[in-house]
Amino acid sequence: MVNRRHSASGDVRITRANARFQQWQALLGNRAKRQRAGEFLIQGVRPISLAVEFGWPVHALIYDAERPLSSWAEQMLKAAGGERVAMASDLLRELGGKDEDVPELVAVAALPDDELSRIQVGPSFLGAVFDRPNNPGNIGTMARSLDAFGGAGLIVTGHAADPYDPRSVRASTGSLLALPVVRSHSHREVLAWVEGLRAQGLPLTVVGTDESGACDVADLDLTGPTLLVVGNETTGLSAGWRQACDTMARIPMAGSASSLNAASAATVVLYEAARQRRRHTA
Repeated sequence: MVNRRHSASGDVRITRANARFQQWQALLGNRAKRQRAGEFLIQGVRPISLAVEFGWPVHALIYDAERPLSSWAEQMLKAAGGERVAMASDLLRELGGKDEDVPELVAVAALPDDELSRIQVGPSFLGAVFDRPNNPGNIGTMARSLDAFGGAGLIVTGHAADPYDPRSVRASTGSLLALPVVRSHSHREVLAWVEGLRAQGLPLTVVGTDESGACDVADLDLTGPTLLVVGNETTGLSAGWRQACDTMARIPMAGSASSLNAASAATVVLYEAARQRRRHTA
């Protein structure tokens, strides 16, 4: 039985779980296959819109073959480039990552290069490092906060969850597609990059976060170029990062909570940096 055929318009049609569908299905939960294929899935109206707006290489845009398309979907299909694929609803539901809803579109996009040079650095630089995160949703949340508070890029270091896991992309509500997210094997690579920037005259401060930090975050001057470093959700910062940070900041808390979620802690510090910078500019 033929599982894949071209429609009269030239679009590819997939009506059965053929090898092509299985390849895309594997991108949902298999990091190694995402890496080998050089592709990841983008789900949701805002993430797909931002991917197109920011010029991400879209290899394929998959749409529901069994219902009329909205004006938004038609616009995306025209603007995205790449292959147009009409897919049976039950298959598209699987790629959408939700049990009940059939998405109107799912995009297959190219993974970017993990080059720190993708991050634009200037006098008002604000960036973040997430050291060995376990939870892809926390990576997406941190990317969203960075985007919201004027950050220039996110670096994920060490043995960590994948920023291009669909859970991370969804949690970012598309912000992962609006600013550079770079994976780095070790803190040493990032520190070499930091030293290179300092050698060019950028007075970059590396600020770590810890519940027993030396000073409250509100007492730090975050108006200059700043790289915020947040540690693993359970174990915190690695010894290498602790040694590398210029200062360790704490977030004062009340109540019975002993600590904040890693992404929440990053959000607090990023907000404080944005607040200080607004006042400094004014």
